[in-house]
Amino acid sequence: STISKNSLKSSLLQLECHFTWTLLKQDVDLDNIEATTGDQLEFFIKSNITNYNLLSYICHLKNSNEEALRNLQQAEEVVKKDYPDEIARRSLVTWGNYAWIYYHMERYEEAQTYVSKVENSYKKLSSTAQWKIQLPEIYAEQGWALLKFGRKYYKRAKNCFENALKNEPNNPEFNAGYAIAMYRLEQFSHKQCEDVNLSLKPLKRAVELNPEDTIIMALLALKLQDLNQVDEGERYIEKAMEKTPDLPYFLRYAAKFYRKREEADKALEILKKALAVTPKSSFLHHQVGLCYRAKLFQLKKTTRYPPQKQVEELIRLSIFHFKTATDQKTNFFSAYVDLANMYAEGKRYKEAEETFQKAFQINILCYDDKQQFYYHYGNFQRFHMKSESEAIRYYIEALKIEKDSIGRNKCRNALEKLLEQRISGGLGDATDFGTLGLVHNLNGEKHKAIECYEKAVALCPDNDEYLRALCELQLSI
Repeated sequence: STISKNSLKSSLLQLECHFTWTLLKQDVDLDNIEATTGDQLEFFIKSNITNYNLLSYICHLKNSNEEALRNLQQAEEVVKKDYPDEIARRSLVTWGNYAWIYYHMERYEEAQTYVSKVENSYKKLSSTAQWKIQLPEIYAEQGWALLKFGRKYYKRAKNCFENALKNEPNNPEFNAGYAIAMYRLEQFSHKQCEDVNLSLKPLKRAVELNPEDTIIMALLALKLQDLNQVDEGERYIEKAMEKTPDLPYFLRYAAKFYRKREEADKALEILKKALAVTPKSSFLHHQVGLCYRAKLFQLKKTTRYPPQKQVEELIRLSIFHFKTATDQKTNFFSAYVDLANMYAEGKRYKEAEETFQKAFQINILCYDDKQQFYYHYGNFQRFHMKSESEAIRYYIEALKIEKDSIGRNKCRNALEKLLEQRISGGLGDATDFGTLGLVHNLNGEKHKAIECYEKAVALCPDNDEYLRALCELQLSI
């Protein structure tokens, strides 16, 4: 009956599980999450209950509810084995997912049974009259799920782990989750030109509480490397290498450490070992591509006439691995940009153009991604398509997004250099002066901007845009 269906729906919305955590499928590549979570189950990275519950939700999003139920049965097996004395407490998310999946399968009695199981368990666990108590492990499970759904979710993940730590400040797993969330957030604040080093302390703390967690050790090593404490970083990498020489999740960060130290061959050796274990990892393929690219640039820098065959081979290998990364994770923005640039390097301009367009069509781009895109696409137009006017157009698009980022700064510098070259070479027309005026204005350099607009107006007295910009500037000083 519909009434029970409506009251069931309102009970379902009260549950704490993947279906109520707003994890949106348009933000991820579902096949990729399914593959990586499957890999993690194989290597017991974290509590497998967490992975099976996440997989059940991913299967539901892919319209395979039967498969989703099988994963929940697996989660229940693990609970029985690992927490025989706390079955109810450890099954709340699993039972919540069960209820939702049965609801979507229109098996309402079964859905109601699981809703009641959750509600009754909460009543037993909670001393207060109100049945919703906040359990730290549920916060943590939500945190792990959010980390899987990409950068839009990292702030929320950090908050979840913070909430879990309020109750259990020394829990090694919650500290690890918190440190990972902080580390990833920081990678992006760096792109957005906010210099923060808030992850160093959480990473150190997580390593103290979790001396066997080599993934956290490797992240700490990378953080120390960023802070120019390379030797201390390497000590952590070497210690971790002794503990887990075959764990792909550790190896990928170890390889990144050596690549950033310009030891591309050593990094490649480590990455090939990791790829042998998890051949479908988009992260690993991207890193391999970056190593071949580093070798290519090194070769061009150190050899006056680099052997053409060697150059072509390095380009081919880079392209192969970048492309594999984008095939396996269809919203992998930086891998698309790297692939497009490598096609351009190999003079495959049509493929470069197509790949740039694919990168820009990804639906989850943040403003700094877009600015990064305009910089690389502007360079492609300028150096490969030989169109300075198109390059200028795209560099300006980045400046129009008035938020700071590394990509925006690169566009600004490229624009200033390019326009000043044109002007000093006597090629400068009114448009160039007008554009340079705009750049100075966006930089807050008002006097320089006025000079440029005055020259633009002198060259093109009828242009309303330049006149208006000039008047506004003179009034604002």
